[in-house]
Amino acid sequence: MRAGYYSDKYFVRARELLLRDGHRPSVTMQVFGKTHAFLGGIDEAIAILKLCSQRWDELHVAALYDGDEIEPWETVLLIEGPYDAFATLETLYLGVLSRRTRVGTNTRRVVEAAKPKDVMFFPARHDHWLVQTGDGYAAHIAGAIGVSTDAQASWWGSEGIGTVPHALIAAYGGDTVRAAQTFARWMPAGIGLITLVDFDNDCVRTSLEVARALGSRLYGVRLDTAETLVDKSVIPEMGTFKPTGVNPQLVRKVRDALDHEGFGHVKIVVSGGFTAEKIRAFEAERVPVDFYGVGSSLFRGRFDFTADVVRVDGKACAKVGRSYRPNPRLEAVA
Repeated sequence: MRAGYYSDKYFVRARELLLRDGHRPSVTMQVFGKTHAFLGGIDEAIAILKLCSQRWDELHVAALYDGDEIEPWETVLLIEGPYDAFATLETLYLGVLSRRTRVGTNTRRVVEAAKPKDVMFFPARHDHWLVQTGDGYAAHIAGAIGVSTDAQASWWGSEGIGTVPHALIAAYGGDTVRAAQTFARWMPAGIGLITLVDFDNDCVRTSLEVARALGSRLYGVRLDTAETLVDKSVIPEMGTFKPTGVNPQLVRKVRDALDHEGFGHVKIVVSGGFTAEKIRAFEAERVPVDFYGVGSSLFRGRFDFTADVVRVDGKACAKVGRSYRPNPRLEAVA
């Protein structure tokens, strides 16, 4: 980073030119987003500036906080100092702010839609593994109760959570009960046992079978029916609602069946295509969900950030259409 390996080449060349020319103007660099959002990546951006600028002690930095609600064009980060000291880092801190703000904002929206119920952050498989640590932290700041990988949880000293997966069920011949029993036998008792129950496309029957076999050891069941399938239990009622995937009728049938046999302690987790809109619809119908697992929708949308030099040696100097916009919410970074 410090050498410019990850930076847009024109920033690298700009710095080289200034150094060769012996020209060290002091600039004010103003960073802003263009979308209403919940800010993410500020701590990471500041760390990049501290560790990778040529002389951190030459810079004066002020910023908002991760998780702050921001308006379009609001200044979120201000950097003042010799331009050559941080010229090559623009690509990096803008990319970090854009990425983490997208993840954090999308997560905040589903968390708010689900309140007071909890959201599990499950999108790791939908992007490159290198983004996991910061994405997990952005989700944590936004209110997600858990993340799916240890890397995602590493920045606050926690670990990933998860369920008995389809692949493990397949490894035991498609026997969900056997897979869950094996999990219970070998995993520590402190790990909440949640198993997927849609392997046979019969969530009611499988949920009951697992509950009968595990009793109090079973913490929850997870419904993850594909959007192209109709669970066996709702087939008799088709014609009055959208029957595919995880739908309100399916969740109610699982809840009623578990309660009827005395398994009221078993939680219901739903996943598969959930967005803030779908969660709001479920909550409006009072669907008996305990946790929402949300994946790929958390990576959608554009939350771009821009950086502009707006002052040079204390005097206004910016491209047409841009100007210095002070923000009283900014706080100095030590």
